[in-house]
Amino acid sequence: MTRQALMSIEPDTIESADPRASELLQEAQKNLGFVPNMYGYMAKMPGVLAGYLSTYADFRENAGFTPPEQEVVFLTISRVNGCTYCTAAHSMLADKKSGVPADVLAALRNGDSLPDDKLDALSKFVEAMVVSHGNPGKPAVDAFLDAGYSEDHVLGVVLGIACKTFSNYVNHLAGTPVDDVFADYRVD
Repeated sequence: MTRQALMSIEPDTIESADPRASELLQEAQKNLGFVPNMYGYMAKMPGVLAGYLSTYADFRENAGFTPPEQEVVFLTISRVNGCTYCTAAHSMLADKKSGVPADVLAALRNGDSLPDDKLDALSKFVEAMVVSHGNPGKPAVDAFLDAGYSEDHVLGVVLGIACKTFSNYVNHLAGTPVDDVFADYRVD
C-alpha cells in the first residue's frame, strides 16, 4: 500500500539532485546496492537527507541497543506514527538482518504486547515518548529504567525518534512507495 501523498513532490535521483544530496545518494547506492525511494524525496532538501543519515548511523552505532532492540525502537515509532514505508522497511530488517523473533515482529506490527518482557518495556516506553511528545511522565521513565535500561538508553530513544521523525514525516508528505526489496513486509 502507498500512502496518499500530501503534496506533489518528485523524488530526486543521483543525476538530478543537488551536489551534496547526489553524493549522499551515490553513497547509498554503493552501500545498499540501490537508492531507497525515501532517499529520493529527502534529497529535495539535502539537510533532511543528511540529518536522517547522520541520526540513523548514530543510533545504530552509539545508542547502546542490540540489533533486535534497535528494530523495536524503529518499528514502534513507525507504527505509532502510521508510517507504512518505515514499517515495511524495518520489518524486513528485523526479520532478515537483526534477529527479531517472528512472534516479537508480529506483535510489534500489530501493536500488541511483546512476548519478551524487556523488549515489551522498551516498546511501551518508546510509544509513551512518541505519544507524549517526549514527556511520558516519571512513572514511564522509572518503569523503563527498572526493566534494565539506563539513562543513556532513554537518550538513545530520543535519538531514534529524531531519526524516524525525518523519515516518517517525509514519507507521509510524499506518499513514498514501498521499495520492491521491502514489498513482502508491506502493511495496509
